[in-house]
Amino acid sequence: MLPTDSTKKLSFNRCIGDGDLVIVYERHDSMKAVKVCLSSVLQNRFGVFKHSDWIGKPFGSKVFSNKGGFIYLLAPTPELWTLVLSHRTQILYIADISFVIMYLEIVPGCLVLESGTGSGSLTTSLARAVAPTGHVYTFDFHEQRAASAREDFERTGVSSFVTVGVRDIQGEGFPDEFSGLADSIFLDLPQPWLTIPSAGKMLKQDGILCSFSPCIEQVQRSCESLRSNFTDIRMFEILLRTYEVRQGKVDSLPHKRKKHSNEVSNKQDNQSTAAVMARPCGETRGHTGYLTFARLKCLS
Repeated sequence: MLPTDSTKKLSFNRCIGDGDLVIVYERHDSMKAVKVCLSSVLQNRFGVFKHSDWIGKPFGSKVFSNKGGFIYLLAPTPELWTLVLSHRTQILYIADISFVIMYLEIVPGCLVLESGTGSGSLTTSLARAVAPTGHVYTFDFHEQRAASAREDFERTGVSSFVTVGVRDIQGEGFPDEFSGLADSIFLDLPQPWLTIPSAGKMLKQDGILCSFSPCIEQVQRSCESLRSNFTDIRMFEILLRTYEVRQGKVDSLPHKRKKHSNEVSNKQDNQSTAAVMARPCGETRGHTGYLTFARLKCLS
């Protein structure tokens, strides 16, 4: 997705090479991440696909199997990576992620603190948002989970913009070295109110904090803690409704033809025409969590 050079500048290569990570799109509900290897093959219900046939092709290419079936080879963008990554914890999805990045006012060059890392879904998008001159420092208390996240950031090419630390932020707070340096902070913790005092010390003046909580009781306690040093406290719930758009046939209304006097009964003629149809998806995601935002008060 974001291969980088030694100067930490983005150098995205649009052609697939040996060792690259690609997202194999089989159908709208079936995608997987695959590392390209010259001697490897991919086998699925559509046939056998040789990795050697992929090398040199641009991302987005349609490739065929020995049976004539086909797949698409897509670049591992944060949006697609969110859909295929391993779920070590419950993750944030695109609707929440995009809203978080906008309301935290994250732009290239920002320094962002995050706790906890979890499966790294949000972290990957944060890294792209702060690149090429910013950095994300993310913390998780679970050592193995942090190690797995580091491996994923290497695979997706964002490791130059992310540092993963093992730390109990709820119990210890953020490291003092970030005091007054953070532009934005994101919390995904069971008891975020315990971390809010530490977060306030880490933020720059007018910096913004976001806390993600699945339960309204967590939001209430967090807001109580925020009132002392924060202002402009807002809470949102993002509900996304997805539609399926597909080609189909629509039956026109039956109409009566003019009948001759010798016809016994009227006959109706049904005609169908091709059309593009849209309808809500059967599996619509409901509540994921509440997003609480607050801005650090400026010193008078």
